[in-house]
Amino acid sequence: MVKQVPFDKVLDSAKKYKDDMSRFLRDMIAIPSESCDEKKVIHRIKQEMEKVGFDKIDIDPMGNILGYIGHGPHLIAMDAHIDTVGIGNIKNWSFDPYQGMETENIIGGRGASDQEGGMAAMVYAGKIIKDLGLDDQYTLLVTGTVQEEDCDGLCWQYIIEESGIKPEFVVSTEPTDCQIYRGQRGRMEIRVDVQGISCHGSAPERGDNAIFKMGPILMELQQLAQQLGNDEFLGKGTLTVSEIFYTSPSRCAVADSCAISIDRRLTWGETWQGALEEIRALSSVKEAKATVSMYRYERPSWTGLVYPTECYFPTWKVEEDHITVKTLSKAWQGLFHSQPVVDKWTFSTNGVSIMGRHGIPVIGFGPGKEAEAHAPNEKTWKEHLVTCAAMYASIPLTYLSELKK
Repeated sequence: MVKQVPFDKVLDSAKKYKDDMSRFLRDMIAIPSESCDEKKVIHRIKQEMEKVGFDKIDIDPMGNILGYIGHGPHLIAMDAHIDTVGIGNIKNWSFDPYQGMETENIIGGRGASDQEGGMAAMVYAGKIIKDLGLDDQYTLLVTGTVQEEDCDGLCWQYIIEESGIKPEFVVSTEPTDCQIYRGQRGRMEIRVDVQGISCHGSAPERGDNAIFKMGPILMELQQLAQQLGNDEFLGKGTLTVSEIFYTSPSRCAVADSCAISIDRRLTWGETWQGALEEIRALSSVKEAKATVSMYRYERPSWTGLVYPTECYFPTWKVEEDHITVKTLSKAWQGLFHSQPVVDKWTFSTNGVSIMGRHGIPVIGFGPGKEAEAHAPNEKTWKEHLVTCAAMYASIPLTYLSELKK
């Protein structure tokens, strides 16, 4: 017999811990934790997990932190990446991004929405579960994962492929504005290289200017971007040139190489092979004898571990009637007596590995808003922390009830 969720008590407990979650989030924000430099924030999270009474806490060889509540047979995971991007131009901030801003309702700072707020809410959901004795027939795994901003999903590739951990489903706590998200477009990082021959700039006809050869390719890529696939739920595939590089002996010489990076977003039905081939098929690419390839990621984590992967991050979605959507909808209804909004992310998440590569269902519910991610004056809402902590504490038993139907 599955225990019933005491929704009113769960919500009251979440409200009680609002100040604790706010303090914990501000502590994390105060620790710079860009990708591959997360050691200090990982250990701060470990300290908080110990404080609230997690049953088991591990830091794996990649540097991800894994906290466990309960000992039941159903393994359910909740994930927050705890690395952040940099701060960009400090002049665009109206407050210190690492000391942050706090009002009665808002917490500001780098990582507030993307996505250390999710970690704060998850840890205190564990506290609520322990307080109310809700750990029954399941084990809850709370992960604080690394290197997501550099290479989304790499952390979970490691957790699944090397540690052999395979939950029944995963709740991603990336920002959703407290809505339920059930999918995202995939992405890949593509490079186009063109070769030339250098010569003195006073007689450019003696050489072969690689930058000029790249020009027609850029024009055709802009046209290609208008012709990409579309999905009714996930939306249109996109393509943009994000970087350009060159080599030249000097400013008085013809460039002898030119390369560009392409950020390609893949909608449902598009493949990485197709995305490469459609670029290779462009007449300008053929004319320039350009090389089209996919990037690889090989940076060491904060522990020194290198886990190479190609920079392909698959599209994924769960269907509208999937048990994870039903579970979160029922938990929302039990807590807030209304219908939740179900939508999708525009950006990419660790779901690219969890579901995109490995087929483990992912469902999204997180504090903060997607538009705050990577922006100056990033902020989140204290009420979101309360809402999410209540949801996270309610999800496991609600899921077991749905399984029994």
